[in-house]
Amino acid sequence: MAKSEYECFDVEIENNIAHIRLNRPEKLNSMNKAFWNDLPEIVEDIDQNARARVIVISSTGRHFSAGMDLSVFAPDPDNKIDGADKHVVAEMFRSNVRRIQHSFNALEEARIPVLFALHGGVIGGAIDMVTAGDIRWCTKDAFFCIQETNIGMTADVGTFPRLQRYIPEGWVKEMAYTGRRIDAAKAKEIGLVNDVFETQEECLAYVMQTAKEIASKSPLAVTGCKVLINYGRDHNTTDTLDYIGVWNAGMFPPSHIQEAVAAMGEKREADFPDLLPLRKTPM
Repeated sequence: MAKSEYECFDVEIENNIAHIRLNRPEKLNSMNKAFWNDLPEIVEDIDQNARARVIVISSTGRHFSAGMDLSVFAPDPDNKIDGADKHVVAEMFRSNVRRIQHSFNALEEARIPVLFALHGGVIGGAIDMVTAGDIRWCTKDAFFCIQETNIGMTADVGTFPRLQRYIPEGWVKEMAYTGRRIDAAKAKEIGLVNDVFETQEECLAYVMQTAKEIASKSPLAVTGCKVLINYGRDHNTTDTLDYIGVWNAGMFPPSHIQEAVAAMGEKREADFPDLLPLRKTPM
């Protein structure tokens, strides 16, 4: 078992499951500068060094997350922009947004599944975060809100390209244009979450059990599923089928299939090789 602590997160890795827990409840788990820096570092370390086969993300306190911490919007005292060309300032803003977007892109780009156990408020930037994962579950007290509209801005960290993959466009627009909350029951009805639980403990227990089941499967098969499902989401059927053929031509694993069948026949856990760590630097 391995544990690490960060300003905004606790991280525990055990039995091939990495559990990342937002742990700044006194601030409603709002996303300060440390959050944006630490999250991709944690996820990429787990993924690139093959430390686990699945990631579970949960939270503490009253709310999953209140979204962006207002401190993120404070001027950087080391960045003197007074009197600077407005176009240069706009380029700097765009580049900074792209860096923040990368923090959630890391969840989607990870080779392993990312599962969310949600409770309380999932607000603003938290919508961006959870839609970058693979599967979401929540408690009955959970609610979801595109808060950016309520504070006079347009969500810019991933809500719109990702949320409309999971729920009908009409619901994306209603949530975005009005800034209204939707409750857990509605979130399940429209497909944002897979199921709703009475308590946070029940929700997390179910998600961890699901993670355990995923971790028992061939990591190569699971990462193949993630790659091809995401590819199929963004490409037509013909292109996706062709890519599946290319994938299996290079990574079809007879030995993994034989082990899975043998384990089922012998009523035991299958023994599959883990994914390999990635290079520290590009080739």
